[in-house]
Amino acid sequence: MAGTHESVTAGKLWPSAKNLKEHWDIKDGGYFPDLTLENEPAWKLLDSSYDKSLKSQLNELLSSIGSNVPESIGKDISIDESNGIVHIAEGAFVGPFSRFEGPCYIAPEAEIRHGAYIRGNSWICYQAVLGHASEIKHSILLPNAKAPHFNYVGDSIVGSHANLGAGVILSNLRNDGRETKIKVRNDVINTELRKFGALIGERTQIGCNSVTNPGSILAPDCMVWPNTTLSGLYDKKGSKIRN
Repeated sequence: MAGTHESVTAGKLWPSAKNLKEHWDIKDGGYFPDLTLENEPAWKLLDSSYDKSLKSQLNELLSSIGSNVPESIGKDISIDESNGIVHIAEGAFVGPFSRFEGPCYIAPEAEIRHGAYIRGNSWICYQAVLGHASEIKHSILLPNAKAPHFNYVGDSIVGSHANLGAGVILSNLRNDGRETKIKVRNDVINTELRKFGALIGERTQIGCNSVTNPGSILAPDCMVWPNTTLSGLYDKKGSKIRN
């Protein structure tokens, strides 16, 4: 999709991602997805047919490093590898009664709290947090991203140091089941994705009990008031967003 508006590119939403491998080596920070997309909108990472998609990159990584469940993890943790490999890096914190379904990758120092649910095609990066009773599916939490309390993260990418307040839902499916469309300036773009949650820019803060409708995109450093329903593109860095 040549000529894509810069506000919906990975470089605009997650500028620090290009330097991830320079900040941490594999031993300390684990593995990071490649978010370098040439002339493509960032949601292409969620398109399973794309050669650099989250699913493709994750399967390639897991095929290389294999399964891993640290010995320190208790017997109350549920691991299901019937559909893919589960790799929990040494040094990850895993709370009791959490469930992991492959394929998924959990980096060193990532924090998975009590009762969390990690579904297939999830990539949780270094020092990211998935909290109590939170669920993630086909999504990326970039380093230090936090979904800490009663959150749902479906078919989404949450930028570094972004935070989802308690009860925030990144909804990923329209009620009518149709493909998600995005309005960028005067253009309406069909993402060709039936399931597409949200793209959350770096350091963006979303207030408690807010909901992003499918296909929401937030620039870095946005501040969303509690109990807000969001739809569409918010491309101004540092925007204050309320109902």
